Amino acid sequence: MRRLPLTLLALALLFVLGYVFIFIPGQVERNYGHASPRLSLGQYYQYSLRLFWHDGLLTAPSRASNQFFIVQEGESPIAIADRLEATGIILDADAFLDYLIYTGLDTSLQSGNHHFDPNLSIIDVARAMQDASPTDVTFIVLPGWRMEEIAASLPTSGLDATPDAFLSAARTPANFPFLEGASTNEGFLLPDVYILPRVTDADALVETLIRNFANHLTPELEAGFSNQGLTVYQAVTLASLVERESIITDEMPLIASVFLNRINYGWKLDSDPTVQYAIGFDGNWWPNPLSSFDLDFDSPYNTYLYTGLPPAPISNPSMDALRAVANPAVTDYFFFRAKCDGSGLHNFSVTLEEHINNECP
Repeated sequence: MRRLPLTLLALALLFVLGYVFIFIPGQVERNYGHASPRLSLGQYYQYSLRLFWHDGLLTAPSRASNQFFIVQEGESPIAIADRLEATGIILDADAFLDYLIYTGLDTSLQSGNHHFDPNLSIIDVARAMQDASPTDVTFIVLPGWRMEEIAASLPTSGLDATPDAFLSAARTPANFPFLEGASTNEGFLLPDVYILPRVTDADALVETLIRNFANHLTPELEAGFSNQGLTVYQAVTLASLVERESIITDEMPLIASVFLNRINYGWKLDSDPTVQYAIGFDGNWWPNPLSSFDLDFDSPYNTYLYTGLPPAPISNPSMDALRAVANPAVTDYFFFRAKCDGSGLHNFSVTLEEHINNECP
C-alpha cells in the first residue's frame, strides 16, 4: 500500500484543525452569537463543538402547548433544564444547558413564574427566562378566607389590583344567576391557584374568581344541592360554615350532615365561625377563643341567637366543602366537638349528653 506523503498528511491535519478550531466556532458564533467571556479557551472550543453538534435541535420548535412554569429561588440550571424537558417545553435538556453555558445565560435565569407559548425553540425559552419580571404571577386564594383576607394578600402578590379596589369590586354583586339578590360576592371567590397577568386589576380579579366558581358549578353539584333542599346560594353559605369548622377534609361530609340535620329539625346551628365573622376586625378576622359575651353579640350572622343559615356566606369555601354539602354523610349526628388530642379531628354525637361527655377535661 502506498503511503500519503507527509506533506499531504500535514495538510489534511491542518484542514481538520482549521475546520474544528476556526470554521466551527465561526459558524456557531454566526448562528448563536458571541460566546460568554467567562469561558476559558478550552471551554470555548468545547461548547462551540457541542452547539455545532446540536445545531437544528436548538432552533426546532417544541410540540408543547401553552404552559406555565415556576422556577424556584436558587434552583440550579441543571434541575430547571431537566424539568423543562420533562414537561415538553424544550426538546433536549443537554442542548438547553450547552446553549446557556456558551452564551452565559446560565447565570441569569430568573426565578418566578414564566408562561411559554406553544412551539418555542430551546433558544426562545432560554431568552424568555432572562426576564426579571415575568408577565404572569401565581395568585393563591386559600380555602376559608373572607374577602378581606384576599385583599390583604394583594400588596405582595405582584398584581396591579389594590386592596381597596378589590374590596369595592368584591362588595358589588357580579352579574351571575347564582348571585341574584346577593349583597356581596362573598362565598363565590373560589379558592384556587391562579396564574394571572401582572396587569390584572381589581375588577378583572373578582371576575376571574367568580367565573372560576361558575365553571366548577356542574349540573351534578347543583343537583346535589337541590337534593338537600338548598339553592346554590344557600349551599355556598352552608359550605362556608363547613369550611371554617373543618380542619381535616375527610370530615367535611360529617360536619355537613350535622348542620343539615339541625336545619331539618329547626335547630339553631350554634357555629362559632358565624360569630367570629360577625365580630372579626382588621388584624383578627377570626377571633378565638370566643367569650360568652361574644356568643351573645346581636348579629343576623350569629347562629347561637338566630335559627337557620346566616344571611350570606361567611367565607369562600373550597370545592371540597361544596361537594360535602352536595353529598353529605348520612348520619343521626346533631353535635360535634374537637377531640382533645390536637389532631384536628372531631367527636360526633347524637345526643346532648354524649356531646357534653366529649368535652375535654
